[in-house]
Amino acid sequence: MPRRIFHFVMIKPSHYDDDGYVIQFYRSAMPSNTLATIYGLAEDCQRRQVLGPDVELKFTAIDETNRRVRVNRIARQIKADGGHGLIGLIGVQTNQYPRALDLARQFRAAGLPVCIGGFHVSGVLAMLKETTPELQEALDLGVTLFAGEAEGRLETVLQDADRGALQPVYNFMSDLPTLENAAIPFLNIEAVKRTGGEQASFDAGRGCPYLCSFCTIINVQGRKSRHRTPEDVVDIIRANLDQGIKRFFVTDDNFARNQNWEPILDAIIGFRETDGRKFNIVFQVDTACHRLPGFIEKAARAGCKRVFIGLENINPDSLKGAKKGQNQIVEYRQMLQAWRAQGVITTAGYILGFPGDTPESILRDIEIIKRELPIDILEFFFLTPLPGSADHKALYDEGVEMDPDLNKYDLNHICTAHDTMSRDEWERAYRLAWETYFSPEHCETLLRRARADGLPLGKIVGTMTWFFGSVLYEGVHPLESGFIRLKYRRDRRPGFPIESPFLFYPKYVWELVWKTFALVRMFKRYRRIRRALEADESTLIYTDTALAPVTETEMDELELFTATEASRDAAGRAQRRRAARREEPIEALSKYLG
Repeated sequence: MPRRIFHFVMIKPSHYDDDGYVIQFYRSAMPSNTLATIYGLAEDCQRRQVLGPDVELKFTAIDETNRRVRVNRIARQIKADGGHGLIGLIGVQTNQYPRALDLARQFRAAGLPVCIGGFHVSGVLAMLKETTPELQEALDLGVTLFAGEAEGRLETVLQDADRGALQPVYNFMSDLPTLENAAIPFLNIEAVKRTGGEQASFDAGRGCPYLCSFCTIINVQGRKSRHRTPEDVVDIIRANLDQGIKRFFVTDDNFARNQNWEPILDAIIGFRETDGRKFNIVFQVDTACHRLPGFIEKAARAGCKRVFIGLENINPDSLKGAKKGQNQIVEYRQMLQAWRAQGVITTAGYILGFPGDTPESILRDIEIIKRELPIDILEFFFLTPLPGSADHKALYDEGVEMDPDLNKYDLNHICTAHDTMSRDEWERAYRLAWETYFSPEHCETLLRRARADGLPLGKIVGTMTWFFGSVLYEGVHPLESGFIRLKYRRDRRPGFPIESPFLFYPKYVWELVWKTFALVRMFKRYRRIRRALEADESTLIYTDTALAPVTETEMDELELFTATEASRDAAGRAQRRRAARREEPIEALSKYLG
């Protein structure tokens, strides 16, 4: 007997640029962990025949950041196979929600059931009391909303879709699943090849114990650490290595707070050193990770060649106001040098627009960072009230005006007013932040530091070109950039006119030519500096303030600790704590002798 076919099409939407075109590249920069997670769960559902032995579950994974979504072609295929299927718009962040809704509208017009899940839906339902207009619009279209995580729940949604009985809302926010022995994230090599460097992603755990007011993680994934088993993590790596993938991005928002970090790293190290398999891993961590004994050393042994650090700011008042008290500026230099000592490239995120920020204070702080902190790559974000965060909820409850266009909530646009800066001042400060940090002089300094510390200069050159080039030439943040911008004339946001082919194609080709020329010129400039440094043996002993060892007196000397009253207070408290620790053994000895 022929088996009935059910199609499950997983689509990770992109979002629109300022001209209304879908942001898409021939090779995108960042892999989608949600796509890998849902794909792995779909494979598990297929193995277990959750729709019955007479149904063949076929699934397709599309990351729109590197692959065009052809709605008509997908609809025709499903109808040709009997008309049974589900379109899953997955991992939808707030900035991607308008694009997801536009795709949903097209699929619904074709008569197909659609489900939208991800951080926007989950964050809104977790934090707000009423259904917001954009969620109601989806419900009015007959689109199902999914809040929470899909482990143990995907099969229910697929079964309901197969019976034609999808619920309007699936809300699992109060019941987050365990990850131990869950189906592992996985994408086939054809999908992974569409990312720059053929990089796969997986989460070793979810949840974060902190209370950062701008963060959505704690309200969507919870504050309790949930983690995969070390064996499952090794299985993820092994499965990808077997198909030729050797680069991994671990998407835990803060791997250092994964309660299972040490057994996981030990298992990766054992696999790496016993089997002799070579691979690289990128972790995301906090600024307190160096306090964990052995954490940085084991991360490096596990294959960590690059780490992303949530630095956020160097003003203690800003960090305190954002409930980011775990970030202690007095430890930044020690933490960064600990990573460099292991040969790991450091990339840090920096937020612009805290209440006390001004254009002058922002540029002053960046100059301090350039001189005194040994960071390799710094990337900037607007402080954004993301739905699902405490900041958004506070503004929403108070009736403060926020930009109604969710497409702008990408951390690369201003979405609400600032207390002291006008919109023009804030945007100018953002642009100047990039230009100041990636000035020709500082880029040369970054390469000099990398040369002295034995970091791979080629990686630094490539990353500087990628980050600054994305902002300068593509007009998008590096994390949503890629290689060779793709634009399709008819894939334009509703409300924008479809351009004439006689206008669109010459303009698109010209943009490709001049952007490519500009990026190649930038890359060659950095490469010339690299070659000159490599040819000069004296650069091996280069040093400066940032590379200088941490000393007892630096809190009285460096601007990091003296530029503001808040930084002086933080330094003073740290000095008093250190003095108290030095006195404790003396007091104990005095009591013993006396």
